[in-house]
Amino acid sequence: QVQLVESGGGLAQAGGSLRLSCAASGLTFSSYAMGWFRQAPGKLREFVASISGSGGSTYYADSMKGRFTISRDNAKNTVYLQMNSLKPEDTAVYCCAAFLIDEWTNYITYYWESSYDSWGQGTQVTVSS
Repeated sequence: QVQLVESGGGLAQAGGSLRLSCAASGLTFSSYAMGWFRQAPGKLREFVASISGSGGSTYYADSMKGRFTISRDNAKNTVYLQMNSLKPEDTAVYCCAAFLIDEWTNYITYYWESSYDSWGQGTQVTVSS
């Protein structure tokens, strides 16, 4: 059974940085695409970033490009989200998610929430102005 456990959330000031981690178990990590999603109060969950199994390809929501960086360490079964230049509107619960890469996977697949079938519980990020 796939388990995803996020950590690293907390309180940051606007302009500051946080690094989130997601530790995965119960899967062949390098065979899975990993993604980060977030949900702010009263809003729908939205895509943040995702990364291919090898780490060679990364994908970002437009509003996160240049500020957030997703990476992974396949030796540690961990995916990271480095968040810089944080804004109050980045306040949300951040969840990591995973899906098994197959022959049908293409770049669009990484953006779809419905592609991901394993989810963590999430970690709260609060950015103060």
